[in-house]
Amino acid sequence: MNTDKIILSVATTGSWASKAQHPGLPTAPEEIAQAAVESWREGAAIVHVHARDEAGKMTCDLARFRRIKELIRAQGCDLLINFSTSGGAGRVDEGERFNSLAAGPELASLDAGSMNFNQRVFLNPPDFIEELARRMLAAHVKPEIEVFDSGMVGNALTLVEKNLIQPPLWWQFVLGVRGGAPATARDLVHLVESVPAGSLWSVCAVGRHQLPMNVLAIAIGGHARTGLEDNLYYRRGELAQSNAQLVARLARIARECGREPATPQEARAMLGLGDSPMA
Repeated sequence: MNTDKIILSVATTGSWASKAQHPGLPTAPEEIAQAAVESWREGAAIVHVHARDEAGKMTCDLARFRRIKELIRAQGCDLLINFSTSGGAGRVDEGERFNSLAAGPELASLDAGSMNFNQRVFLNPPDFIEELARRMLAAHVKPEIEVFDSGMVGNALTLVEKNLIQPPLWWQFVLGVRGGAPATARDLVHLVESVPAGSLWSVCAVGRHQLPMNVLAIAIGGHARTGLEDNLYYRRGELAQSNAQLVARLARIARECGREPATPQEARAMLGLGDSPMA
């Protein structure tokens, strides 16, 4: 594994935050696409996309996902596009959560288990995640295995044993959500030691934990996700100007540590994917 290169992901929007909380939060397809392109210019290789409807509410509408992808590509941007299948952690029916796969992303999230998610229950029962993995495999979409607690690693490895997820495995450790693993060095190291050799892993963390966990990932050879989905603030009491500002800070820190941000095409090679769709 090349630990000199780091894959930076940007999660631009999420399902929960609103413009009332951050006026610059991208919610319209045009805003999400522009945030993705600006983040790409600062060093992001992957954009993690949640779609919103005209009222700014979370949606799994296929047309919205297609429009976002179209707008990103129209600007000559070769970011790896990673569509969410979370459905807003229990806010839509299971069937709707498959919609984004039809838009042809290179990556899509696979939440590897059920959990208490703040005040909600985020259901990902075994039959659902197995069907999601089957559909991803059929659509040639690589799963980003989202792990909120250590038990989810075992759930995902069951799918690997069934040949429903192919190596190299790509893990996203989501830390600091109430109901999941805390955002601590001990918990991150435990998760890293729990996945198979040859895996690639990234870490994101919510709120004030975002930057410390990102920096730790940089230091110990992992990859990192930033963006307004996970944290609306640049520092305490100061809203981030944009997703691109958060990416630029992380790229700067990575370079100071001797790790150059991977280009999208370098990230594709690391993840075992094909050529850029812009080629």
